[in-house]
Amino acid sequence: MKKGAKTPKNTNHDDGKLSPRIENRRARFDYEVLDTVEAGIALLGSEVKSARLGRVQLAGSFALIRGRNVVLVGCHIEEYEQANRLNHDPTRWRNLLLHRREIRRLSQALAKQPGLTLVPLEIYFKHGFAKVRLALAKGKTQFDKRQTLKDRDAKRQIDRALRRN
Repeated sequence: MKKGAKTPKNTNHDDGKLSPRIENRRARFDYEVLDTVEAGIALLGSEVKSARLGRVQLAGSFALIRGRNVVLVGCHIEEYEQANRLNHDPTRWRNLLLHRREIRRLSQALAKQPGLTLVPLEIYFKHGFAKVRLALAKGKTQFDKRQTLKDRDAKRQIDRALRRN
């Protein structure tokens, strides 16, 4: 290419701005997030269409390491109405796409420290591919949850006081 020449923009490129980010808001309340990792998710065509419409529920879902694979369990993706007979099972286990070294690192962390789990924080689209942000998390006790609520209320009151001035 010539010096100073502009590269043509790909108009078919989806950077995820039009697709929704499906968040698992309950996860940050119930778990203390220690580490996060981005993973691809293997979806069927009707699941992709339904996810792009935002019809995904992550509440109560988690990930398991089964041998050399990681699977997402309990994620509910609604059936796509226009798929008719070719529709998917809404609660099927979905394979997550991670590098071997990432899977090894996660399994070692889970084995080393009991009480840790893999929790999906959000599903989003990046460059046209569905991605899941997984968190290596430790469950909070009831006291920790109360403390989180107190901290949130205190922060809200401070913000209100600063806005008044």
